[in-house]
Amino acid sequence: MEPNTLLDALLAEAGMSRLGLAVRVNQAGARRGKAMRYDHSSVIRWLKGQRPRGIVPDIIADVLSERLGRRLTLDDIGMGNPTQPSPAATSLDGFLQRTTALWRGDQQMRGDVRQAPVITGLPAVGPVWEWENPPEDTDVSRQGSLRVRATDVACLRAARSHYERMYRKVGGVVTRSRVTAFLVSDTAPLIHGSYSDAIGRELHRATGGLVAIAGICAYDSDTQGLAQRYFHQALRLAKASGDRAFGGYVIALLVNQALYMGDHRQAVAFAEAGLRTAGHAISHALACDLHAMQAKAYSRMGDAASSRRCMALAETAAGRIRADEEPAETGYVQPGLLESNMADALMRIGDMGPAQVYAAEAVDVQTHARGRVHRLATLADCQVKAGEVDRAVGTAETMLKTMEGMESRRLTDRLAKVRRSLTATKSSSVHDVVERIDDALDLPL
Repeated sequence: MEPNTLLDALLAEAGMSRLGLAVRVNQAGARRGKAMRYDHSSVIRWLKGQRPRGIVPDIIADVLSERLGRRLTLDDIGMGNPTQPSPAATSLDGFLQRTTALWRGDQQMRGDVRQAPVITGLPAVGPVWEWENPPEDTDVSRQGSLRVRATDVACLRAARSHYERMYRKVGGVVTRSRVTAFLVSDTAPLIHGSYSDAIGRELHRATGGLVAIAGICAYDSDTQGLAQRYFHQALRLAKASGDRAFGGYVIALLVNQALYMGDHRQAVAFAEAGLRTAGHAISHALACDLHAMQAKAYSRMGDAASSRRCMALAETAAGRIRADEEPAETGYVQPGLLESNMADALMRIGDMGPAQVYAAEAVDVQTHARGRVHRLATLADCQVKAGEVDRAVGTAETMLKTMEGMESRRLTDRLAKVRRSLTATKSSSVHDVVERIDDALDLPL
């Protein structure tokens, strides 16, 4: 059962409390000869996705229509026919209402939003299919009370860069609340404002970049269902912007998440969609990363031939990267990332010699602290599998030092995995570093 974000958005727009809606529904029911005893708990259930029976959805639509001064349908309040696809899938305005409602729910730390289940099956594929296929948005202009200017869009772009740097330094747990607060207070008024088609496309592009960062932070905080919803939002915003390359970047985020969740076939399929649909617009850095992640997915499925084929494609794309031609978002594809991914894939198909070489090369290349932790974890895994336990201990110690000051569930996951690998060797030389890892893992996030 999905949260009713449309109803939540309309309540906020109307300035109406949950109890206020319940009272008005009861009063409207009484005027129709129906005795109703709804309260704020009833409205909470509606917000969580429950659809009340009988004429109640129509009464809710009437109450909110009167308050807002415009006619609302059952689809507008999120209570349309559940067997029919929501028009918000094609209506940009309806999508934007749902989008800002999710931001607000995340900022308010609502359990139904933050603990949203992981989307699987066709609903997980649907947003990618919609991004790939017509209809396109022919006009994204909008009329609102706030006039959006180019300087506003530039502010959103600057904010995205700021929060990305913060995420890399201190992790997604800390950065997440800052991003969501900015989305609610600064971004939402703009996307509900007034803008031309040209400005609107730039605005949706910039907003998509911020939403993608929010999704990355949610992923890093291990709230995977919420992260998916942010990534799906960013993909829809990419379509509204008309920027296929940006859409390909968002697809890469979904591929990375699918890998983490062990859905290797979906990772391969999503990467293919990104490469196919972004087409000639895709950057070489992004093509490199998508091919490399496919290689990792194939290696996890035991398909060594396909993994090697994708590694070769990734290397070819890497040789064509020109940093000054890349969009801001692909800055994460830094020197050493490909080598780390190839080490991971080679290790899983049992080619340990080249895997260790690539892993060591990745660590030797300068990068931001967060990326270095991931590379060190891969190197430690390779060293343990090769029987070089003492070297793995030294790598784990460097990993611990690099992680100091970061709050990231993904990094603690990697650290816990290194601990398990070291412990499994049953070597006395791992005792001290395992104790230090345990102390780090005991710190609350």
